[in-house]
Amino acid sequence: MAQGLIQTQAQQQAQLQKLSPQQLLQVKLLELPVNELEQRINIEMDDNPALEIKGMADDDNDVLKEHSDNDDFEDYANSVEQEERQSALNEALENMGKDDEMPVYNGGSSEHGDFNEIVFGEYTSFYDELKEQVGEHELSDKQRNIIEYLIGSLDDDGLIRKNISDISDELAFNYNIDASEKEIENMLIVLQSFDPAGIGARSLQECLLLQIERKADSKAKELMNKVISKYFEEFTKNRWDKIKQHLNTTDLQTKALATELKKLNPKPGNSLSETLGRSMQQITPDFIVDSSEDGSISFCLNDGNVPELHVSQSFADSMEEFQTNKQNMSRQMKEALLYTKKKIDAAQTFIEAINQRKQTLYTTMKSIIQMQHKFFEDGDEGSLKPMILKDIADRTGMDISTISRVSNSKYVQTRWGTYPLKFFFNDSYTTENGDELSTRQIKLALQEIVNNEDKNNPMSDDVLKDKLKEKGFPIARRTVSKYREQLGIPIARLRK
Repeated sequence: MAQGLIQTQAQQQAQLQKLSPQQLLQVKLLELPVNELEQRINIEMDDNPALEIKGMADDDNDVLKEHSDNDDFEDYANSVEQEERQSALNEALENMGKDDEMPVYNGGSSEHGDFNEIVFGEYTSFYDELKEQVGEHELSDKQRNIIEYLIGSLDDDGLIRKNISDISDELAFNYNIDASEKEIENMLIVLQSFDPAGIGARSLQECLLLQIERKADSKAKELMNKVISKYFEEFTKNRWDKIKQHLNTTDLQTKALATELKKLNPKPGNSLSETLGRSMQQITPDFIVDSSEDGSISFCLNDGNVPELHVSQSFADSMEEFQTNKQNMSRQMKEALLYTKKKIDAAQTFIEAINQRKQTLYTTMKSIIQMQHKFFEDGDEGSLKPMILKDIADRTGMDISTISRVSNSKYVQTRWGTYPLKFFFNDSYTTENGDELSTRQIKLALQEIVNNEDKNNPMSDDVLKDKLKEKGFPIARRTVSKYREQLGIPIARLRK
């Protein structure tokens, strides 16, 4: 006897956390370096007449009071938010009461002191340039959030080395964005269409193939694609004799092919930075760190030309006046009241977000200095301790994604030079004995050994491993090869 299938319905309750508009604004402002924050504030002030610079005269902004004094208020109100429905107006009015009293704002003065901006030149990071290209595509809010997260996940060379599954998890846990791996891959394809060619690749091989793909169709393009897709290992080891044999090309054709392939850029992120004319002397530092001879370290945020903001007094006065006459309001006056309240709320939200950004930056930089205190004392790169985003997140009690946003596109001015905030983060290497070594220290030692080797008899990775062990860095040969490649140092036979 066949057993029938029974369909049942079950109701499941799930709690999803969504970012509030206030939190979203804080996230956006946190990403901005100081010079871009100035531009963002100017845009907000142009948009919101209730937001103004503290100390600025209200005469030029006292629009509401001016119209009221001229008995012209009805005409003015007709132009304000006419699309609001009567029901929405009444509901908003009913909710107004003691909770709507204007809070006193102290202007957000920093207890850490002011510091005049030191401008070295115009600064635009390759992250900013890529975000501008996002606007050239018609994307949903979710797609835009995904692609902007991908941009923020790029290494300095313009490649993305995170697994798609990891990115999916990070979006879910850190930003409450439920994105499938397929959705992320689709947005990665869009990112890989951006300039410069090769941006967003997941490996060197994919980076080169993306650049070849944009070339005009030709026999040369076909051969270039075949070398990178089929004979990539031979290409990386400079085995052109084998490549020539595989492709059945002449010496001249093989030489021309090698020349064209060497024109490809393995680090498109660096290329974009050069195109934008960025150098370490063409930035505006977000932090200024000072070290004294006695070993004490002090720092402050560089507020540059960021003004001190407050809510316009004329808007505050108008709000108070409107609320005393709520019972006898015409529709136009109700619309004007709603408009005034909306602008005041937006101004307060923006001011609070600016203050939160300042506090977050200050707390993050303080923890970084505590961990990397020795470097700020002596300026020796070898003094940098292993430090990852999670270390600072644990110290500050903030989320890793918050620390990541602070570290992107921010710079620190020290006695020893100006550095990107990312400079102070580096992984660790654990030896077989359980000792933790800074990968930066190992790379510095490796670079020094290669720089001083006999150029006629360069060292193999096995010899480099032994030399590093003598310097106190007992690492495996495969790790030597990995770090050598990351430093852009060719294998021994190509260093002759």
